[in-house]
Parts: sequence; C-alpha cells; structure tokens
Amino acid sequence: MKKIWIFLLLSVVSITTFADEGMWFLMHLKRLNEADMQKKGLKLTAEEIYSINNSSLKDAIVQFNGGCTAEIVSGQGLVFTNHHCGYGAIAELSTPENDHLTNGFWAKSLTEELKPKSLFVRFFVRMDDVSKRILGLVNNDMSEKEREKIINQEIAKIEKENSEGGKYVVSVKSFYNGNEYYYFVYQDYTDVRLVGTPPNSIGKFGGDTDNWEWPRHTGDFSIFRVYGDKDGNPATYSTENVPLKPKHFLPVSLRGIKEGDFSMILGYPGRTNRWMTAAGIDQNVNYAYPAWVEASKVGMDAMKKHMDKDQAVKLNYASTYSGVANYWKNRQGMIDALTQHNTAATKRKAEAQFQKWANKKANKALYSDVLPTINAYYDATNEKARHDNYLIGMLRSSTFAALPYSLGAALKQYAAANEAKRAEMRPNFENGFTETFENIYLPLEIDVLADELNLYAKKAGNIAPYIDELNKKNGGAFGADVQAAFDKSIFSSSEKLQAFLANPSAEVIDADPLYLISKSLMDKYREKTPEVDALTDKYQAAHRKYIAGVLASNPKGKYYPDANSTLRLTYGTIRALPADSRNDAKINNYTTLKGTIAKYKPNDEEFDLPKRLMELYEAKDYGRYADKEGYMPVNFLSDQDITGGNSGSPVLNGNGELIGLAFDGNIEAMAGDVIFDPKLQRTISVDIRYVLFIIDKFAGAQNIIDELKIVE
Repeated sequence: MKKIWIFLLLSVVSITTFADEGMWFLMHLKRLNEADMQKKGLKLTAEEIYSINNSSLKDAIVQFNGGCTAEIVSGQGLVFTNHHCGYGAIAELSTPENDHLTNGFWAKSLTEELKPKSLFVRFFVRMDDVSKRILGLVNNDMSEKEREKIINQEIAKIEKENSEGGKYVVSVKSFYNGNEYYYFVYQDYTDVRLVGTPPNSIGKFGGDTDNWEWPRHTGDFSIFRVYGDKDGNPATYSTENVPLKPKHFLPVSLRGIKEGDFSMILGYPGRTNRWMTAAGIDQNVNYAYPAWVEASKVGMDAMKKHMDKDQAVKLNYASTYSGVANYWKNRQGMIDALTQHNTAATKRKAEAQFQKWANKKANKALYSDVLPTINAYYDATNEKARHDNYLIGMLRSSTFAALPYSLGAALKQYAAANEAKRAEMRPNFENGFTETFENIYLPLEIDVLADELNLYAKKAGNIAPYIDELNKKNGGAFGADVQAAFDKSIFSSSEKLQAFLANPSAEVIDADPLYLISKSLMDKYREKTPEVDALTDKYQAAHRKYIAGVLASNPKGKYYPDANSTLRLTYGTIRALPADSRNDAKINNYTTLKGTIAKYKPNDEEFDLPKRLMELYEAKDYGRYADKEGYMPVNFLSDQDITGGNSGSPVLNGNGELIGLAFDGNIEAMAGDVIFDPKLQRTISVDIRYVLFIIDKFAGAQNIIDELKIVE
C-alpha cells in the first residue's frame, strides 16, 4: 500500500464534525444540518427529507434484508440495491441449468419475477427521543445489571405502546453508550421478488482483488420489487399480491456528476466505533483482527477448493464465501490503516486532554477514573479477544461448528415431549431438515471444520475443553476425528435426523460426536466467568461516563452517535483522490467503461467480461447514458461518511434525485470506522447512468426503464 499521510485530529472531540463527517439522525436535520446542507447545494428542506405527516425522501429508503440499504425507484415498488446485497437471493434462485448468478436475469413481466424463500425490506415510519423517560429511572449508584433490568423493562413498554397491536416493528436503541435512547418504528414487507441482475462478471467485476480498491469498475446493482396485498399492506407471498404503491419514490437523474457537486446518502450504516479508546484499537490491531483474518482465510481456502470443482457447490456456497471474503479483506485493511495512520496514538493524545479535564476538581468524582478502568478492561481481555476471533472465524465459515448444538437442543426437547406434542413438532423438524441439507456439500464441510479446528487448537490459546482433549490425542491433526464424527453423527444428513425422530433419545444426542464438538465450541463462545463479568460491568459504566464526559467537556460541539443500523443521512461532495495512472479518467473521481475493458482477462474468475458488453464498447453504443464528453461512466467517488450497512444506499443530488448506488469504501481510509479522516475518506458508488445502460443497452429490459422517472 502506498504511503499515506493522515491529518491528525488533535482535539479531544474527535467525533465532532470536520469537513463532511457525520451520520446524522433525520429528526435533527432541521436543527443541526439544514443550513449547512443548503449552503453546500441542497435544494430541499429538512421537512422534505424527513416528515412524519407527509411523504418525504425517507419513505423511499428501505433496509434490505436486515444488512444493506435499498431505495424505491418507481410507483410500482421497484427497488434498486447492490448486486452484493442481493447476492444470496440470486444464488439461491440459481441452478446449474438456470445460473442467474453467472449469466444474469431480467424479468420482462411481473409474472417472470422470482421469489426467494426469505427476503424482506423494512420501511422507516418515525422516531422519537425517550432519553428522559428511560434515564429518569436509573442512577449512577445502581449496578450495571440493575440498570439494565430497569431499562429493558421500560423499553418493552415503549415498544408495545408504539406497535399498534403488532402492525409495526418497534425498536428502542441506546446511543452514546447508554447516554441517550430513541425509539424507531418500522413496517416490514416480506414478499420481495427478484426483477433483474447483471451477470456476475459485471455485478462483481474485480472480485476480491478490487474489493475496497480504487479505481473501481464494478456494476454493483440488482433489482427487486416489493409486493403487498390489494390494500398495500404487508402480506405473505401470494400470487394475489400486487406491486406496492409507495409513499415516495426516487427520480433518476442522467445529468451526471462533477467535482465539488453536493451529494448526500441516506442509509442504514451498521456499526462504527468512533468513541473507541486507544486501548480498544490496540486490542483489535494486535489480537482480535489478526485472528479473524487468519481464521477467515483458512475457511475460504477450504471452501474454494471444492467450489472450483463443481458449479452447483459454487452456487450453493457463493453467498457464504463472499461474506467471509469481504470481511477478511476488511479486517486486514483495518489492521493496515490503523497501524499506518497511528490511530491509537492520535486517540491517546485526545485521551490525555480529556484526563486533564477529568482531573479538575469539579469533574474528578465522576470522570477521573473512567479511562484507567477502560484500559484495565482491555489489558485483561486481550488474549480472550484473540481466542474469540479465531472461534468467530470458524463459526462464520463452518456450518457444523454451530448447527449440531442449536439443533441438538431442539431435538432434546422433542425427545422429552409426549407423543401428542411430538406429532405436533415433527412436521416442522422434517421440513427444516430437508431445507437445511438441501444445499450442504459434506466434503466441503468436513474440510472446513477440520482445517478451522487445526488452526483454533494451534493458535487460539485457552481453547474449548473437549477440543483440547481431542487436540492432545491427535497431535493437532483433526482431519481423521472430524471425518469419523461425520461418519457416525446423526447430524450429518437429513435421513439420519429423520430416523432419529422415529426413535428419539436425549442420550443419543449427548453422545453424538459432532454434537460434542459443536457444544464444546458454542459453550466456549458463550462462556462467562465472574471475573470477566465484573470487568465488563466496570467497563460499560466507565465507557458510558467517558462519553458523557466528552460531551460535557465541549457542550457546544456538534455530535452524532455511532452507527447502529438505524437510518442516517450523511452529506458531502463529489471529490477526487489524487491523480492515479491506473485511471484513464481526466479527474480521479470517476471511472469509465474504457477502464473496465482495459482490465479484461478472458475466462478469469474476477476480470472476465460478457461479449455483449465489449461489443457495445467497441461500437460506442451508449445510448442516452453517456457523459456529455462521450465516455460511458461506471463508478464515482464522493466524500460522505459511510460504513457497512450503507451498501446499496442511494447517492442523491441536491434535488433528491438518484445519481448512484454506494457500494464500497477505499482501503486507504479503512480506519474510518474508528476515526474519520477528512482527507482520505471516500465512498465508491456505481453511477446510475451505468446501471441504466446495463439495463437498457446490455439487457434490453425496456420494461424496467419504462417504470422509472428519468430526469435528463
């Protein structure tokens, strides 16, 4: 990675806004952001972005399947999101005979749209502040457990009060580590169908090599549709359901982008740790993330060995592999960026200033001991963090690290039930077994579990007791033990589990070799000791007070809370990185189809391209989607503050029109989840003109184009 100089944030309030930093609550835009946004180019009011009583931009933004963002782009419930967000659903709907993941898919009518088994979108209805109500019930003299019990009881009341008898999903969330509380009201739609996707060679062009990199040339989009009943209400899948008529949908702009243009992103950022202290960063860089990276790579290598040999296996494990690979590169990028940018040192300077403030007479009683307590917690849990991340890497890669344990607990209940209850439970088990094993490939699973156990036993330290016993017997070579466990276990096939239902026995579960491995791992994963519990309680109280102290030390600061999968707005400008010889663009804030073609490698898994795309390039047949200078735009850069969960988020111009879909960040700014860098932070988006070009000129899906409100 090239050498990068980072602007050091020397102020204690490193989480206040500099440049375009911030993930803002929509209900606070009028007070905190409206004037600044309008000065930079916003043509809308805060009310047009977030309104409870009238339709607004927020009504077109949905959380996609719990982990990404998407946007409504037509009056018939059409949804745009990233290809990698729809990846699991596309893979599920693919077979070797109808390989939509590899070849793409375009429904030419509503009847051709495909329904995956489980997919939902979540609409945001409203939010409100309940901090006074909740915090008025607790005080600093309470233990963390007492405090948590009282708060959870009040949260349950608030969620019930606002659900309208189950019509809405209500979630009360803690912010600033328990210093503020807000409730969020949502409505979920579960009938969501695949409308279109480019082939993998466009939607995932560049693969793992280009992931988190710039310049980028990826057509990272997919298209779905939301259905409801005839009255527009959520409904389970039915052929009688109709496309949803949304309260608002986004117009699509073909006007393009230029350096310095105002732009904003609405979405559901997953998690940031901007309030993390230096000791927490050190733990991640030196203990947690290296273990995660190593365990992920072991799992990926074991999977890929089998996926490369069989297209059906590749499709069945495509989503799992992609998820593991994404965070494998993410965590390595975090290690590199946090180390190279000396982020912990920057935080320590801020903490030293805070400690001076905390030691003043007026503040000492509340705040002087919070940083020493936080530091003591991390010192005591460094080795545990290493262990836990080796184990987490295994659980993310291996189905059978967790499945026998979770399924075994349910089967024990079945065994203990009377005949009538068993008859009631049995159909659900039978259907579940069939579904679970439908796409499992045992040779892959055996290798993944064995390889992960080899690594875990060798590197994780204080490992699970039963795994330690096996390790001492097999000398750290788990292959034979895992193979024998699969041969003997009832959890290795649907047929064996079906046979168990006819003659159930808890003793059979307890003696099962795969169950013993899985139970040992899961017990260790959930292990709590009095010592760690005590340390955690002290840490949680200290971290809450630390954040309260930072807020109190600069009450005029303009603050935002860490991301936690709640809807936020972030704004900034189209903004280039320094010139890069790898990019043919005149300004290094966009890429072109010419650059895509330059990366082409025939039959390469990551850089192959469809013949049709290259023909369109040779003919310069870009239709109305070309830039006014003649090139076909592909991706572009802006400087908004985003993180995981923002994938698929709409990038909007000052008129609230869609200009792109956010899908990635640049690896130089991978420290961004911990500390915002106003010089390096960039969002990578697919230009909406490239999306429409692929839909129209490449796929010929005019029916989709006709649904959109296109602004030229």
